[in-house]
Amino acid sequence: MARATLDRLTYRYPGAHAPSLLDVTLRIDGGLTVVAGPSGGGKSTLLRVFNGLVPHFHGGQISGNAEVAGRSILDTPTRILARSVGFVFQDPELQTVYATVDREVAFGLENAAVPGPEIPRRVEEALDEAGAGHLAGRLTSTLSGGERQRVALASALAMKPQLVVLDEPTSQLDPEGAELVLAAARRVVAQGRAVIVSEHRLQALMGAADQLVTVEEGRASTSDPRDWRAPRFSVPPPRSIPAGSEVIRASGAAAGFDGRPVLEHVDVAVRGGEVVALMGPNGGGKTTLLRLLAGLLPARAGSVERLAGRIAYLPQNPAALLHRPTVRAEVRFTIDRSGEREDSALILAELGLLDVAERYPRDLSSGERQRAAVAAVLPGLPRLVLLDEPTRGMDAGARDALVGLIARLRDRGSAIVIATHDAELRAAVADRVLTVAGGKVAAAVDEAVHR
Repeated sequence: MARATLDRLTYRYPGAHAPSLLDVTLRIDGGLTVVAGPSGGGKSTLLRVFNGLVPHFHGGQISGNAEVAGRSILDTPTRILARSVGFVFQDPELQTVYATVDREVAFGLENAAVPGPEIPRRVEEALDEAGAGHLAGRLTSTLSGGERQRVALASALAMKPQLVVLDEPTSQLDPEGAELVLAAARRVVAQGRAVIVSEHRLQALMGAADQLVTVEEGRASTSDPRDWRAPRFSVPPPRSIPAGSEVIRASGAAAGFDGRPVLEHVDVAVRGGEVVALMGPNGGGKTTLLRLLAGLLPARAGSVERLAGRIAYLPQNPAALLHRPTVRAEVRFTIDRSGEREDSALILAELGLLDVAERYPRDLSSGERQRAAVAAVLPGLPRLVLLDEPTRGMDAGARDALVGLIARLRDRGSAIVIATHDAELRAAVADRVLTVAGGKVAAAVDEAVHR
């Protein structure tokens, strides 16, 4: 029996002018199904059909038929579907319920009335399977974005569902974490269950995939994963000016939160017109370093000195930035606050956002929302640019546009620091690469780039 089937399914969100899914027919048996396609094309909407969030939570208009684990998705409450479908969202920050990791993973088991004595064992097994065993007992508020993704995966695996649906599960994970997710998916498949993964970074998945589904403009098509070819990313123009004087310097700096030291003895300097990339394991301190440089965390020791000028900071969770009624208003707000004179259409066009410029930012897809956040912080000419996982949720075209934007800011003299697990982005834009791990910051000699 198929794990899930969709038959001529069409869905339109409330108030939308066009359907997000159009006449989709799809069969999911066992194995690994990879869902690909451009941002805003309908991938996340398709995934949310399988656990009933579309249409039960989002509302809207739906036609056609859909079944999962032998149940009609359209007629079955989401609380029932949750016993058969484990789901990990694009934004793990929004999926957390409890204050500690163990309680978070146990949440679904408690709601499913799993016997109390069995729950600790299931929690421990799921955390180990997701590569998050070392996070047991931690406060969820102290987790990095990648660590939150692993905990969300453990929460889904603990339920032992027939179908596991993962929406951009590796977007914030280091290479080791990404491999653990793929290994967990393989184990689920080997147990006779099914996994659906939506991703933009497909290289690691295609060797294990049984089916490739491409979703574009609401239409879904299937193909053989062996026929897939990796896209080539553009190379930015060479540097037009040499790097200038120092914009920021941290000397012997230390930082942490909730009484927990994260970084110690940090010595980092970045010059105007220079791009520095940060790499390292999840939880190693990359985000903490960015927040220290931005002035959002005080130095517990040492000092951080900055030249006067605007600081543009993109956090891991773009929703934290977006509160205005339209994407254009977000960009205009930054330009007005900075006192610079720039047409908001410039950066909107550069990032391919003109078509959604009058939309409410939080109604966009994850990839579009990421681009909107980038547009909201990077118009004009910031003195210091700090980007935390900026390619999260971005398709190939959006990543190319971001590379071009970074190169333009670099050539206009901005000092740029990027925390990313995206090796292609590092290779495209970085002048230097620093490793942040174990509370220390050091030059990554084998990845250093000289431009």
